[in-house]
Amino acid sequence: MSLGMAEDDSTSSEIQIPADIDWDMLDKSKFFFLGAGLFSGLSAALYPVVVLKTRQQVLSTPISCLNLSFSIMKHEGVRGFYKGFGTSLMGTIPARALYMAALEITKSSVGTATVRLGFSDTIATAIASAAAGLSSAMAAQLVWTPVDVVSQRLMVQGCNYNISNSSKHMNPSLNSCVYTNGIDAFRKILYADGPRGLYRGFGISIVTYAPSNAVWWASYSVAQRLVWNGISCYRNGKDEIAGRDGVGCGYRPDPKAMVAVQGMCAAMASGVSAIITMPFDTIKTRMQVLDGEENGRRRPLTVMQTFKNLVKEGGLGACYRGLGPRWVSTSMSAITMITTYEFLKRLSAKRDRT
Repeated sequence: MSLGMAEDDSTSSEIQIPADIDWDMLDKSKFFFLGAGLFSGLSAALYPVVVLKTRQQVLSTPISCLNLSFSIMKHEGVRGFYKGFGTSLMGTIPARALYMAALEITKSSVGTATVRLGFSDTIATAIASAAAGLSSAMAAQLVWTPVDVVSQRLMVQGCNYNISNSSKHMNPSLNSCVYTNGIDAFRKILYADGPRGLYRGFGISIVTYAPSNAVWWASYSVAQRLVWNGISCYRNGKDEIAGRDGVGCGYRPDPKAMVAVQGMCAAMASGVSAIITMPFDTIKTRMQVLDGEENGRRRPLTVMQTFKNLVKEGGLGACYRGLGPRWVSTSMSAITMITTYEFLKRLSAKRDRT
């Protein structure tokens, strides 16, 4: 079964774009190998924005992206924008593999089941995409949370001294342990807090990413259909023709048009997701890199303690620190991810499909 819009029905009222490629149509080895390379390059391009977002979230007072960027460049150089990148990259490969496998398997199986239950193709696509986004996010977090904890500890090293030589931005709860690299950080976190230390914020990560992924994929699939059908109506006078004789129209877009529409729909889906989940992301980041103090001993913060500290520092608006970089990062990541992902699936299709 294909949930994509068919390309072989010339009288269909839907736009004629290549049908979706299901999981069983992919060359799995090529899919994962090419995916590792393509998404590693994507991670490298967006990593500096992630560093800015993370540092804004852990500082005790707001600072603009521009000032923060100048401070990092002045005190740490270009390398400051890539702290923890090696660790993040090593974790991205297995996490992305789990993500893509869970996404495709769930989308294919749930899509088939929903069509058999009598749902329309559009509704079946939305349901399958939402279920796929939910399961893929949960699967990826099993790998990504420990990587996130380690890489974010490395990201924020030095951010207490690089803000215009001022102490007013310092956060006293920032972990003072010095890490030489990702392996050293992994060992020290494991020694200090045990396995639970590597899974700090796992619950809030699931709350942040699983629902947002479900909403994103469902929104993306629906947005694509609406945009394509709107373009088809505009280009071919669909409403006028349908009103006169009930015959639909067809429009076959070129590759550039497909990429443009995919990117626009990805940005639309990611904008709302970023706003809704921003407070959860800020709390998650702080839980993973900041400590509390109890009876003279440093201890991990709970969700409520982290939230109270944020509100105390800057009211509810503090939960949205780093929204700008996160919005940019999420939108750019979504646009490049979905276009790369669709391109990857075309490259990985079995030869008998081409």
